Amino acid sequence: MSKITIPFGPQHPALKEPENFMLVLEGEQITSAGINLGYNHRGMEKAAEERTYLQDLYLIERVCGICSHSHTTCYITNVEELAKCETPKRALAIRTLIGELERVHSHLLWLGVAGYEMGFETLFMYTWRDREQVLDCLELLSGNRVHYSINTIGGVRRDITAEQKTEVKKRINYLMERTNYYIKLATEEPTVLARTQKVGKLPLDVAIERGAVGPTARASGLARDVRKDEPYLIYNELDFKVITHNTCDVFGRLVVRALELVESYKMIHQVIDNLPEGPIAVKVPMKIAPGEAVNHYEAPRGEDIHYLKSNGTDKPERLKVRAPTLANLQSVAYMMEGGWLADVPLVIAAIDPCMSCTDRAAVWDAKKGKTEVYSWEEMRKMGIEHYKRRGVDFSKL
Repeated sequence: MSKITIPFGPQHPALKEPENFMLVLEGEQITSAGINLGYNHRGMEKAAEERTYLQDLYLIERVCGICSHSHTTCYITNVEELAKCETPKRALAIRTLIGELERVHSHLLWLGVAGYEMGFETLFMYTWRDREQVLDCLELLSGNRVHYSINTIGGVRRDITAEQKTEVKKRINYLMERTNYYIKLATEEPTVLARTQKVGKLPLDVAIERGAVGPTARASGLARDVRKDEPYLIYNELDFKVITHNTCDVFGRLVVRALELVESYKMIHQVIDNLPEGPIAVKVPMKIAPGEAVNHYEAPRGEDIHYLKSNGTDKPERLKVRAPTLANLQSVAYMMEGGWLADVPLVIAAIDPCMSCTDRAAVWDAKKGKTEVYSWEEMRKMGIEHYKRRGVDFSKL
């Protein structure tokens, strides 16, 4: 049987963001797959160098919509470490609470997307309806449904009242009931089992070799979670289990996320019931002494890593973000090989990819034999010239 190469993306109905997967097929079966990145570069890291530490807080929040709190918390931990700031315990607890609410939001969203990709649209509608409950909680506590902006340098922007605690617990109790139903669906519903079992296989040794993180790694039996391995915020005071599964397939990734929801509900109750007293923020100087810091955070998709370098000014000299999707994409090509073309959207969706927070770009100058570095203003001018050639003038904006 002859082989045929099919490009999947960067523009494709099954992809919400641009990325390119080159699939080599024999009939309907995939014999090899390659991934090409770099279709969605937004210059976030370079933009951060032109802004103050406080302004960067709101920029970094927009690295990813669903993981906005994950990125800002990882970033702000670096800032506070370099500033030698002692963040109040109550602020750390509130950050933990928002982080687990965000995880619930992300996992419910993913369950809906997984249902949609496998043709189980009722599951999609159910989970996205229930997702409104956690979005309402986030709006109640922060004022926003997606970009919560709860963090500020030295603490958090808003405190939590007794009435808010009661309302959040009421909605979380409702979600606990609903999640028990989703766990039953994930483990017993014939449609789900047929579409997920033995699909997108990633054995434990390959998951380790390729650096898989988060639910993708834990579904291959790797008990790795930053919240347990290197606790941050107040996770060392919380009682929760690291959920793993040993089927090493899309089914395992579904089960891990469904059971992680239960653990998040437990932690949310623990934080609310034991919220420390005291201030929610302390003052931090605008200028930060020279230094370097690296911190990581267990985002809903997996380990998020931020590197920050300060130089004595009120702006960072360098910011580097390694989002969890970049780590997990190395495994996607392996997952697709030997599988069927019809399963490709589900296999990609199973790592819960976010291309916007993954892509980075570098410009290589072949004549000079080095990587070219542009300032934010130079990048802006290049963008204006690019659109001028297309008949659109942004120079006056």
